[in-house]
Amino acid sequence: MVTIRLTRRGGKKDPFYHVVVTDSRKRQGGTSLEQVGIFNPIARGKEIKLRLDIARIDAWLAKGAKASERVAALVKDYRKQQQAETPAAA
Repeated sequence: MVTIRLTRRGGKKDPFYHVVVTDSRKRQGGTSLEQVGIFNPIARGKEIKLRLDIARIDAWLAKGAKASERVAALVKDYRKQQQAETPAAA
């Protein structure tokens, strides 16, 4: 089964995650099919906290991929953030 999950990068006490599409049977830090975003939980200043390629995530979900609980929550928050930035048509 194909899974969309986080892969930890960064140093000790400085986490940084890649949002990747991978085979669920592969180990967490192993090879992935595609990187579809980044997540920096301790972003400082003007650093980017979350960036996702929603089009690619939707494409993988349409093909049957399953998102982890954390990734599903991040995608939901990211969609809300994008809607808030885009003014509604009157």
